[in-house]
Amino acid sequence: MDAVEYKLEAVPATRVPADLIDSTLRAGRLDLISSALGGKILGFSDEWFAEAANLINPAAPIRQPGKMVFTGAWYDGWETRRHNPEPFDWVVIRLGVASGTVEGVEVDTTFFSGNHAPAISVEGCFSQDDDEVLSWSGTRGGWETILGIEECGPSQRFGWKLDRPTDKQYTHVRLNMYPDGGIARFRLYGRAVPVFPEDVGAVFDLAAAQNGGLAVACSDQHFGSKDNLILPGRGKDMGDGWETARSRTKGHVDWAILRLGAPGYVQSFVVDTAHFRGNYPQEVRLEAIEWTGEGDPAADAPGWVQAADPIRCKPDVEHPADSLIQDRVVTHVKLTMVPDGGVKRLRVLGRRAVSANGASTK
Repeated sequence: MDAVEYKLEAVPATRVPADLIDSTLRAGRLDLISSALGGKILGFSDEWFAEAANLINPAAPIRQPGKMVFTGAWYDGWETRRHNPEPFDWVVIRLGVASGTVEGVEVDTTFFSGNHAPAISVEGCFSQDDDEVLSWSGTRGGWETILGIEECGPSQRFGWKLDRPTDKQYTHVRLNMYPDGGIARFRLYGRAVPVFPEDVGAVFDLAAAQNGGLAVACSDQHFGSKDNLILPGRGKDMGDGWETARSRTKGHVDWAILRLGAPGYVQSFVVDTAHFRGNYPQEVRLEAIEWTGEGDPAADAPGWVQAADPIRCKPDVEHPADSLIQDRVVTHVKLTMVPDGGVKRLRVLGRRAVSANGASTK
């Protein structure tokens, strides 16, 4: 890559083996650019063979051998023309959160072999003006290096953990591909930096991913990830909720723990079973805790208190529930399904607990 004309500073980062990407990069972090979170492709240099929008699809890439379209073989990813005269092809993405700090990068070239990206880099910026960001196109503009030029290869996942998470927060990123080729998926792992309402008494979803919420632990996620519980909207099908395996043991329950984006006073909850019609839980229980210990509380940690009356569930519907602890500061909420099943979303509606100067309490 010494011949690349567009030079970037080398950012210290550690290569993560493909089989450790999920446990090393994904665990405890958000994919800040996922379309499920609201990430959006704003522009690109080229997408002749396959659309750039595929890059931020949260699902794993698929293959359909023999499927042909106008431009040639169908690919589930982003693929550009051959013989790019510029130093690199690029795609600009607006994060799905107000802004975020970055801790890791994944580039997946699965099913791209012979037409894969030889190398990539990632740049970021903080801006409230999408048009200005796009005006930089493939030039230096206001971009700052997040990950310097790194080599890729055919049909595999590549991960890099930044040796030091970014101090700055970003609203947009640009993925650069040298000089052209194909990439199936692009993930940007980090933490949301929310913009809270100016009115400290405003009630909003304290658990939402956009507001800094994070699903930190669960008993099981065989069919659907716990991370889906805090995504925006009601989803598109049963696949983007939290769903556990069928239990066969008497007294079994499944649980998930959410860390709120800020400590707060919970006013109400909404448990949504959208699209779960034959596999919704019989009952849901909600508990909360103000955790001051290290890390996050375990499911059996002392201090969990009942936060709402038990909810007898129904299929494919939102279940509202009043909080029983409206005057108590909490940092985490635990959702328990009896005995198992699927829940699409959990909304934790409340107001921030703030100090005299208006900052969130810790």
